[in-house]
Amino acid sequence: MSSNLIKRIITSFFLLSLLILMFFFSYILLISLLIISIISWIEFNSLISKIFKNKNFKDNIFKFGYKMISLLYLFLIVFLILHIQSNAPELRVLIFYSILISIMSDIGGLTVGKIFKGKKLTKISPNKTISGSVGSIIFSLILIPFFVEIVDLMYHELFIATFLISLTSQAGDIFISYLKRKAKVKDTSNILPGHGGLLDRIDGIIFAIPVGYFLLSSI
Repeated sequence: MSSNLIKRIITSFFLLSLLILMFFFSYILLISLLIISIISWIEFNSLISKIFKNKNFKDNIFKFGYKMISLLYLFLIVFLILHIQSNAPELRVLIFYSILISIMSDIGGLTVGKIFKGKKLTKISPNKTISGSVGSIIFSLILIPFFVEIVDLMYHELFIATFLISLTSQAGDIFISYLKRKAKVKDTSNILPGHGGLLDRIDGIIFAIPVGYFLLSSI
């Protein structure tokens, strides 16, 4: 078993434990997601600064654009958390489910990709394979029977939402990998000894939360 897979599994179990606490104690959900979002935003902007380090007009425009988009995204996450906390605490389950999909997607991708290998999914992230992507989706879909009544959706509706959330999580992972490659760094930071940055571990989750919430609440 590769060290990267072990790290991912350890991180996933830690996140799962935190997730359970978040579900039962709303203040832990609020504080944790706020801290995670802010740290991830800082790490993201650090990547952008490394990519667009030249002080010419073009780089400054791109840097400003990326940072403004990331700031708006941070506000979206914070607004979503505060909205649920103050107006609809019962909707915490939608965030819980979205994060759980991302965790299962991560574990499934690494496990199945490691076993079956095969054709690369993209040149951006050489470790990503088509078999791993399929494994991500399959592992995510396993959750449906356990949550179909909790989220109060039909099977086919939850299937579509889960499928799309898994794809979103994978896209987030690939996007951050692309930025790290452009910045010529292995990790987004060294805040987690042996694991790199926080964004390295939750890149898919950051993208899955808002997409999952709006999909699950609007179907």
